[in-house]
Amino acid sequence: MSEDELADTVALIGTARGIYARDKRALAVLDALERRLTDPLRLAIAGIVKAGKSTLLNAILGEQIAPTDAGECTKTVTWYRYSQTPSITVHLHDGPARRLPVRRERGMLAIDLGELSADDVEHIDISWPAPALKSLILIDTPGIASISQNISARSLDFLTPNDAPSEADAIVYLLRHLHPSDLGFLEAFRDTAAGASQTVNAVTVLSRADEIGSGRIDSLLSAGKVALRYERDGELASLALGVVPVAGLLAEGARTLRETEFMAFRELAALDRPVRERLLVSADRFVRPAAGLRLGERERKDLLARFGLFGVRLATSLIRAGADDSTRLATQLVQHSGLVELEEFVQLHFQSRAATLKTRGVIDRLEHLVSERPRSGTQPIAAGIEQIRANAHGLRELTLLSSARVTGLGLSPGETDAAVRITGGSGLDAATRLGMPLDATTQELRAKALTEIDLWRSAGQSPMLNRRGADVSRVVIRSLETIASDLGPSRAREDLTHVATAG
Repeated sequence: MSEDELADTVALIGTARGIYARDKRALAVLDALERRLTDPLRLAIAGIVKAGKSTLLNAILGEQIAPTDAGECTKTVTWYRYSQTPSITVHLHDGPARRLPVRRERGMLAIDLGELSADDVEHIDISWPAPALKSLILIDTPGIASISQNISARSLDFLTPNDAPSEADAIVYLLRHLHPSDLGFLEAFRDTAAGASQTVNAVTVLSRADEIGSGRIDSLLSAGKVALRYERDGELASLALGVVPVAGLLAEGARTLRETEFMAFRELAALDRPVRERLLVSADRFVRPAAGLRLGERERKDLLARFGLFGVRLATSLIRAGADDSTRLATQLVQHSGLVELEEFVQLHFQSRAATLKTRGVIDRLEHLVSERPRSGTQPIAAGIEQIRANAHGLRELTLLSSARVTGLGLSPGETDAAVRITGGSGLDAATRLGMPLDATTQELRAKALTEIDLWRSAGQSPMLNRRGADVSRVVIRSLETIASDLGPSRAREDLTHVATAG
């Protein structure tokens, strides 16, 4: 999304302010839209009950902040934003917002709603000085498919509202096994969050992936095979950009590893092999009283609660393989948890396109406002929205990437792979888009871009190409022209004119 398109969106909101100057409700919506443009990307975490949403959120934050018990606060939508000063604010359906004291119990943030119930709360806002929140607003949602319809409804009303676009820009959806309810939710989210562009802005996480392999050291390998099978599922492929296996409990424990826990793991690793293997046969055996073992029963139960049996087995194995301090062990545990792959996926597909995703959500909501509250003089807003959509090439790229997964592009497999790469399916930097080495010079990249433009122009003019393929070719050419322009504005314009004349 270019600065001009962002400025056009801000200008449209200004136009709407003039038209709705006497409508307090509409002005509140416009205020929220302006904040959405300046806020970081809104990434919601959703899934069925007990899928591990709050645990994953804590792992991403690198702190045990999100409560994981069954208290009232876990039944509400909770926003996590960056601030240098921690604060907790409860927003009610009826009545003014309330500030709550910030306190922690056993390291976890304690949120006491007092006499309030989850039914009274619209959402909770938590401001926290976590570095991850500088580039993301994380939204924790109650479990879907809960035995309580009220709890499920809070997530569904927020993420897939019937009468407005979704408040989330993208979503991480946790599943343990692929059920029709998962597909139903993801389809509803696509229809409400994708808006007119019909892009796919969800990634699924195969949650608690270590349990798939019964806690064995190679559990994530087994989970990876299951994730790949789900990813190739025809229905799921049209609703999510990928499936990433993650052992959330291990990721949370690794990101918050304490020195005392490292010392406990080191003691386990130093046991004689027969003793250690008997101890790690099962969770029950691990916490059972054992004569001659210096590590107490309470300490072992705490390790199991924090890392799971998979994490305990893996940590002792890594220490024996050379992880000789807590920092090195934590780093290796995170790498084995699948969290790094998820964070890289979010960065590639969502954060790198934050401006485009945010602007799309804003203009969809602005269009809904005009439709919901018609006024004379709104025609310039409708026209402006159409112009932004027509000029916003980032939206066309997202739509192409979605179509590549759902309906195909009408091209050969090789051409499809190239089109996906050029439009940012593997990364947004020029070298990755052009399939060039990362150390390629600007001159080499420019030459490659111009060559590709020539090739795609020729292919797009082929009488054998179907209409769908021709439309895709135009999007790819526009992407290549943008790359060439960014690499050298003045020289690129001369070369593009030459290429266009030659074509």
